[in-house]
Amino acid sequence: MTDKRPDNRVLIFDTTLRDGEQSPGATMTHDEKLEIAELLDEMGVDIIEAGFPIASDGDFEAVSDIARQAKNAVICGLARAQFKDIDRCWEAVRHAKRPRIHTFIGTSPLHRAIPNLTMDEMAARIHETVSHARNLCDNVQWSPMDATRTEHDYLCRVVEIAIGAGATTINIPDTVGYTAPRESADLIRMLKERVPGADEIVFATHCHNDLGMATANALAAVEAGARQIECTINGLGERAGNTALEEVVMALKVRHDILPYSTGIDTTRIMNISRRVAAVSGFPVQYNKAIVGKNAFAHESGIHQDGMLKNAQTFEIMRPEDIGLSASNLVMGKHSGRAALRDKLRQLGYELADNQLNDVFVRFKALADRKKEVYDDDLVALMTDSTSAEGQMQVKFLRVICGTEAPQSADLILTINGVDHQVTAQGDGPVDATFNAVKKLFPHSARLALYQVHAVTEGTDAQATVSVRLEEGGKIVTGQSSDTDTVVASAKAYVNALNNLVVRREKTKPADELKSVS
Repeated sequence: MTDKRPDNRVLIFDTTLRDGEQSPGATMTHDEKLEIAELLDEMGVDIIEAGFPIASDGDFEAVSDIARQAKNAVICGLARAQFKDIDRCWEAVRHAKRPRIHTFIGTSPLHRAIPNLTMDEMAARIHETVSHARNLCDNVQWSPMDATRTEHDYLCRVVEIAIGAGATTINIPDTVGYTAPRESADLIRMLKERVPGADEIVFATHCHNDLGMATANALAAVEAGARQIECTINGLGERAGNTALEEVVMALKVRHDILPYSTGIDTTRIMNISRRVAAVSGFPVQYNKAIVGKNAFAHESGIHQDGMLKNAQTFEIMRPEDIGLSASNLVMGKHSGRAALRDKLRQLGYELADNQLNDVFVRFKALADRKKEVYDDDLVALMTDSTSAEGQMQVKFLRVICGTEAPQSADLILTINGVDHQVTAQGDGPVDATFNAVKKLFPHSARLALYQVHAVTEGTDAQATVSVRLEEGGKIVTGQSSDTDTVVASAKAYVNALNNLVVRREKTKPADELKSVS
């Protein structure tokens, strides 16, 4: 069945649930597979390769259920060049509105040696198995595994056989990520020129990232005439992974001047599905990953931040909104400049004159040299006189009882607004007891989002630095303190965070206007 869509239309074939799940440790549950398949369908993926039905009963059931639930996408299953694989695959996908069978065999010299088949014997098997698949389903894809290391004459021969047997899509896999962009394009171009019937089918490209060129290879193949890209969310896949869906789709969107091809992908859903796949697969996205990495739209350099504030296009080639983010992120750190600091303080409610900004900037740089990242509440603390802030709390006395026999308890004297308050509280360990004591004296609804202890030096007398992060009504505050007693450092860090929370509460009251600092 010939695809009559426009020649500039590129089909997106997502194999996250098949090739992606083959990453060691990336196995997903049945429900997680159905969830990801639904997200892929909603974002406009043309073909979803849902799994390898012969591999296990679980894989079969997942493919079968995905086939039943899909609303728009073609649902594809993978099968080796064996009748039993193809039959099992068809049983799994047959209930889809638009089913596809994808069958494959390794055609390179290395892969032909595995089943110990001669070229003629393999050619005969390809004809038999593709014909069998086409008798079951009118949408058949065939792949010569390790095509980029297969002799060109033989590759042309078997591609012609597969087309003659009824394959509607011919996928050319770079199974080991060995090829380069020019070779990828030349291979597609050669097949389209030499193979009879090549103009009646869709050529696809499936690139692995072993040399870091998967996306470049896929786009080069498209320029040469391929009209289907096989990819995965976050580039998930065996070894170094696959072509990443988000990379090829955004490359086609951003560089439409030299890549005049269209897809049906709703790019605003990219970040959502990227995060979900990372969560269910257990494979976190690296910070500097293209498009979806945490730092892809983050700027810390003062020069970059200044440029971003004047015109975002100076340092961003796409909008964060295009992939589902709300905005870029100006990260406050030791490389940040005055312009970014002024803008951040303005967001927090402070308008500074130039001389005031210079004074704060000096203290900001000193703080940034000690911390990897400066949070909003750190900046609020810079703007607040820590010795005279109204509502300031201080730990005056702390004694804890802990050990192997419960309960653990804490005796605490907390100075609030210059008045000492004393309480005893119990908890599951000395830190929990201490925090409970603080909460008795200063009730609040903030959630403890982070409690972290770092040893500043080595040895049993090491000074501990404790960081505490609290969340309340969308506000995020942190507190930090150091002491050779970890529990004392914990108490002070917790109280510091609460002090910052009090300040943030005052700064975000609806009736408050921008504060002028003098």
